Amino acid sequence: MGKRRLTAIPSSIEREDIPVFDIQPTRVWSSLNLRELWQYRELLFILIWRDIKVRYKQTVLGAAWAVLQPLLTMVVFSVFLGKLAKVPSDNIPYPIFTYVALLPWQLFDRALTESGNSLINNQSLITKIYFPRLIIPLAAVLSGLVDFAIAFVVLLVMMVAYGIVPTLAVVTLPLLVVLALATALAAGLWLSALNVEYRDFRYAIPFLAQFWFYATPIVYPASLLDMKWRIVYALNPMVGVVEGFRWALLGKQSQVGPLILVSSLVVLVMLIGGVLYFRRMEDTFADVI
Repeated sequence: MGKRRLTAIPSSIEREDIPVFDIQPTRVWSSLNLRELWQYRELLFILIWRDIKVRYKQTVLGAAWAVLQPLLTMVVFSVFLGKLAKVPSDNIPYPIFTYVALLPWQLFDRALTESGNSLINNQSLITKIYFPRLIIPLAAVLSGLVDFAIAFVVLLVMMVAYGIVPTLAVVTLPLLVVLALATALAAGLWLSALNVEYRDFRYAIPFLAQFWFYATPIVYPASLLDMKWRIVYALNPMVGVVEGFRWALLGKQSQVGPLILVSSLVVLVMLIGGVLYFRRMEDTFADVI
């Protein structure tokens, strides 16, 4: 057998040529690290597609549920509040007045519930592999866009039936959708992280969503309040979203600019705080969950 020869590393290779990785623990208030999120974008798409398939798998009506829920809710509100209670609707037919508000609300409500419980529902995935945990609530929020798009088609049919033509303000609708999703994500980050630490928070989410519903001008107009109180009312971010939808789609003549601005600022603060708190707790998820 031939002799094996060990070759030493040439002394000409300087130490500086060898890449050195400085591994440090994550700081308490670390940054969002968008580069890492971008690297795992395929996983985000996979989780979104998984949530969509699970929702419609082995269902009788399938995607029709996305239409039936806001449609039947609109019918009930129109009969009992529009016809019987005579709730004002800013000279807009009450059925479409309610349905336009229910569209962003259903998107927000589902996103809030799913994102708030997302970490608990994916605990087997969290404890097995590493990936940015922020992807889980983000996927839960974005997967609701399919239901929103389906229900939006019904709104277009209703607008044609009532002879309503949207103004140029309709171009702002995507921004309002983003605002609704950002509101759900901001609250969902707080709730999902708290849900890992304190499991009774999952029972508080439905109550929070119900309270938030009645605190949002869905079945009644925000014009019932004076403008100065409407600004305070807009501290509820969904006020700006709902009133913005009515302004963009129905041509409602009201001062929605200040409401949207206040709601956007509140969402920004909530989102920054939610991200920081989520990142602070992220390192303990796999151990506590």
